[in-house]
Amino acid sequence: MRVAIAAALMAMAGTPLAAQDAGSEGTAQLPPVEDQIGAGGRPVGANWSRSPVKAQHGMAATAHPLATQVALDILKAGGSAVDAAIAANAALGLMEPTGNGIGGDLFAIVWDPATQQLHGINGSGRSPRGQTLAQLREKLGDADALPAYGPLPITVPGTVDAWFTLHERFGKLPMATNLAPAVRYAREGHPVAPVIAMYLDRSLRAYSAREDQFDFTNARKVWFADGSAPEAGEIFRNPDLANTLETIGREGRDAFYDGPLTDIMVGYLQRQGSAFTKADFAAHESTWVEPACASYRDGFELCELPPNSQGFAALQMVNILKNVDLAQWERGSPEAMHYLTEAKRIAYEDVARFYADPDFAAFPMELLSDEYGRERFALIDPARANTQLAPGEPKLEGEGDTTYMTVVDGNGMMVSLIQSNYRGMGGGLVPDGLGFMFQDRGELYSLDPEHPNAYAPGKRPFQTIIPAFVKKDGAPYMTLGLMGGGMQPQGHVQVLVNIVDYGMNLQEAGDAARFNHDGGPQPTETLAGPFADPMGTLYVEPGIPAATVERLRAMGHKVEVVDNGIMFGGYQAIARDPETGVLTGATEMRKDGQAAGY
Repeated sequence: MRVAIAAALMAMAGTPLAAQDAGSEGTAQLPPVEDQIGAGGRPVGANWSRSPVKAQHGMAATAHPLATQVALDILKAGGSAVDAAIAANAALGLMEPTGNGIGGDLFAIVWDPATQQLHGINGSGRSPRGQTLAQLREKLGDADALPAYGPLPITVPGTVDAWFTLHERFGKLPMATNLAPAVRYAREGHPVAPVIAMYLDRSLRAYSAREDQFDFTNARKVWFADGSAPEAGEIFRNPDLANTLETIGREGRDAFYDGPLTDIMVGYLQRQGSAFTKADFAAHESTWVEPACASYRDGFELCELPPNSQGFAALQMVNILKNVDLAQWERGSPEAMHYLTEAKRIAYEDVARFYADPDFAAFPMELLSDEYGRERFALIDPARANTQLAPGEPKLEGEGDTTYMTVVDGNGMMVSLIQSNYRGMGGGLVPDGLGFMFQDRGELYSLDPEHPNAYAPGKRPFQTIIPAFVKKDGAPYMTLGLMGGGMQPQGHVQVLVNIVDYGMNLQEAGDAARFNHDGGPQPTETLAGPFADPMGTLYVEPGIPAATVERLRAMGHKVEVVDNGIMFGGYQAIARDPETGVLTGATEMRKDGQAAGY
């Protein structure tokens, strides 16, 4: 029955424009679902999935096969899982610029076998320290939100500092060695992967339609020099990025934050009208944070990072869902889908109200208690979608482009790492001759001065990117991540439910059809509302049975079926057997990725 349950979950058709991010225009349309050929057969497991990867000495799972191989090469050269993760992340900034790069932020969870502890790092950047909310509003004119393009949504890029902070504690190889593979690929070239080529084309269309709003000149030179996006299989080079990474590897973290590269970045940003100064970059630092975990059932615990990330939303969902036995229904049933969706909607009421930079607004930890989870579970009507939700008493979205990757080494160090420029490739601005794009993460500030997530000088915005970690019976068990804006917490929970409640293996748990509830109150809106989309829309992949879709609509959900996989994330995971040390890895069909080990 497990195969039948999981098979009820598979894949979907034509993303509505309203649900797409700013870079979504021009998505190729697939044939009608009824005209598409189905999955083949398999001797074991679900016929719509493939085998998870097994290895013993080390493993990596990333969104690009070449980046996975870079990580394995570093492990084989004696590097730790952190060394390998940094090397792969640097390569992904080159190979998957549509999802990440050194112009963005980074979060990671590391299991350290030496101390038997989980460590979290918040590598997110801050707003200009010399620009007030009033000054920002003056620049925005009549706009009621920050734009996705240009200088205003930029925050200090946190990735490079996070690399060095992680490396100082857990690295074994020199940083120049870790960055060398990305430098070589940037200089010599690599063939563009198919899904990434599609995203590059989408990005070019989106940026070109708004080119009058920001300086796109440098970005064109780097990625679109001949007027078109690189095609799948085309050899792409980025010598500017090669030089930048080589400088960072040779001169260290300060080359980026208080050195020659800083001068170039700040000079360029100030010409674009930004308030950033060199002192803003020099003052940046990553923060070690403590992950929190929520028990689910059968000894499984989900662990996430605290705000300003949205990780605790997944824990709130877990604390709600542990009050019902989802396994009594099939995974593709309307009942299971309804409880999962309502749990997400309830948790995100609190996300939009309470999640912000903890240096400016303390997070009410009682939101993670079992008692609070029971109280919030009581809001779920088993028969209908609740139209009267509100945040609890003691609220994010937007489709973002991100990369998630994970590495585990032979000593049992486990790295769960996520990195992003936020929407699209970023805000469109590329500093002169450096080969990377600045993030547009500041789009997620609220302009309501009473909101915990309100813009303020030197403040980190609400963050969508979250790595995850899973414990089993108190021991380290699995790294887990899933890319894409507000899809991430609900994706983490869906994968966990697939494994724990429905017996899927790691590969099936990621390949199975997902939902993405988008909309509802946002952390960028005013506290008092009115909210643009209070109920939101439940987007599902076509593997969700048609009868389930119709039943959910009858229950009051607004449901749309989408078949291109774009808004449903990109999953990677590695599990480690605590007895044998055997590693099991998975990636998925929605990306170009690869899980591999040795």
